[in-house]
Amino acid sequence: MAADAKPIAPPSGLSPRQEKWFASVQASLERDTGKSLDEWVAIAKTCPETRPRARAAWLKANYGLLQNRAMHVLNVAFPSEIGGWAQGDTLRTALWTDPASRAILEAVQAAATVLPNVVMGQRKQFTAFSREFQFASVRPMKGGKAMLGLALTPDADPRLEAPKNESWSERLKARLLLDDPKQVDPSVKALLRAAWERS
Repeated sequence: MAADAKPIAPPSGLSPRQEKWFASVQASLERDTGKSLDEWVAIAKTCPETRPRARAAWLKANYGLLQNRAMHVLNVAFPSEIGGWAQGDTLRTALWTDPASRAILEAVQAAATVLPNVVMGQRKQFTAFSREFQFASVRPMKGGKAMLGLALTPDADPRLEAPKNESWSERLKARLLLDDPKQVDPSVKALLRAAWERS
């Protein structure tokens, strides 16, 4: 890191393992690329693309910067557009606008956070729950519903199905549509615990 460069604080809502990973991406950036974070941010700001994924693809195609490092650079260069993890409260407010969906989130949150060592993190499209690894996520759906993703396989419960085009962790192999906070009942709490145990 250049002498005048300021280290970026790890984003909030990360487990200790995730914080360590985040720090390693930042620490190795200059060592492996020969450019400081500030230099990469300056390069990113010259990108003609406007969408995060297109910008990441541009950095890879033109500079060989792979996904994790590209997204780290873009998060610093365009924090409000990427939806930086450190903006948890802002992201949560923007995402969970429907009171009915938010009530489901709050029920899932209450069930997940009674488990030991759970870290809740807010992302642009979902709310994540982790211990060492992400074990559950929930995102709002139209009509006051919410989709719960779990680090389980769909055969763990007949109500579960395989995810389709979800943006959360690949570890979450099953999902469950919830349309009422009362559905976060003892059986769903047991699924959350089973997913937590695998994390």
